[in-house]
Amino acid sequence: QVQLVESGGGLVQAGGSLRLSCAASGRTFSGAGMGWFRQAPGKDREFVAATSRSGGKIYYADSVKGRFTISRDNVKNTVYLQMNSLKPEDTAVYYCAASSRVALTTNIADFNSWGQGTQVTVSS
Repeated sequence: QVQLVESGGGLVQAGGSLRLSCAASGRTFSGAGMGWFRQAPGKDREFVAATSRSGGKIYYADSVKGRFTISRDNVKNTVYLQMNSLKPEDTAVYYCAASSRVALTTNIADFNSWGQGTQVTVSS
């Protein structure tokens, strides 16, 4: 499995930006599809963004499209989530996850390695 450690969360005002990082170790990072998910209090964990093994294919949730950007560096074994124009409803714990599926997926059940999460709080 891939071991994942997120960082970069924090408190930001609405309209601000944050960049989350997820450092991976363990089995080959470049062989894993990578995704970001989030979970707000009292809600289910939801898909945010995903990138294929090469970074050539990317999916976004409609709620973040145009504001968030996922990217990966297979040399540094790191995946990023640049979050701009943040809204209070973006407040959640953000998790990165790795999938061993060949095809890019947004299905939470396809991700079998998870980080511990990083808190993002957006104040109004």
